[in-house]
Amino acid sequence: MEWWIIGGAGAILLLLLAATYWAYWKAFYQSPKNRGKVNPFPGNEQYIPYREEIRRLMDELAATPCEKITISSSVDGTPLSARYYHFADGAPIQILFHGYRGSAGRDFCGGFRLCREGGCNALLVDQRAHGESGSRTITFGVKERYDCLDWANYAANRFPDAKIFLVGVSMGASTVLMASALSLPPQVVGVMADCGYTSPKEIIQQVIGDMGLPVKLAYPLVRLGGRLFGRFDVDSASVPEALRECRLPVLMVHGEEDRFVPCEMSRTNAAACGSEVTLITVPGAGHGMSYFADLPGYEKNVYGFVRRISEGSAPEK
Repeated sequence: MEWWIIGGAGAILLLLLAATYWAYWKAFYQSPKNRGKVNPFPGNEQYIPYREEIRRLMDELAATPCEKITISSSVDGTPLSARYYHFADGAPIQILFHGYRGSAGRDFCGGFRLCREGGCNALLVDQRAHGESGSRTITFGVKERYDCLDWANYAANRFPDAKIFLVGVSMGASTVLMASALSLPPQVVGVMADCGYTSPKEIIQQVIGDMGLPVKLAYPLVRLGGRLFGRFDVDSASVPEALRECRLPVLMVHGEEDRFVPCEMSRTNAAACGSEVTLITVPGAGHGMSYFADLPGYEKNVYGFVRRISEGSAPEK
């Protein structure tokens, strides 16, 4: 009888381990062979009206000359890759962080144009486990926030007289918002975040619920998978907690029809911010689509924020 008990317990343990690894693979694992296969039109019908413009802007970005750069993560030595676009000596630098399973070329095809035409130089980052950067584990900003700090230090050391803006979309938005509480170099003067979530925990729970799975059962498996196979704790980072310590001006943008990251998450983030914060919500815009849904308004807010912070003027009332 004891052997049956031991065997049954072992089988249950193996099933639990298999379920935990599946949860890790589903949420966090990024196969190297998939890194160059980012769909330029993810999601649903909300993206259809902008397909041709997205493609045109992606092609325009891909044709722009750049300098490839590689640094090492101070957290775990992971090689981190980026492309630097120099347009003007002494101009502000925007460091751009893309979203979950995305790419800088897709997620910032419009933001790059604003950066260039707004008089800024651009550093487009491949987040860890994406593009040409190392690692196979996406950590939803837990480790990426420290990668953001590494890129900020790189830019500050290379261009000590340039003002630096941290810019992110979706997971990249939450990455830069969480990085705002770290010991950033003084050259970093502002943060811009488009459709960021409140925490890795809450967005994963949101997606689990959207998939029709039981959150109370599935989420512990996802968290355990991250700890066992990804060597990080998805519960260890929070945007509101970081923003309470933030002392930089912050611009947030969020589409009111976002079906992936609820717009309410940006409202929660903005309410927690301990520094000057501006939140712009865009009617009718889906996830990451505020640029396309209201280009004049997006341009006005981004250009105005960068210009005002760069010149050191007071916020508009």
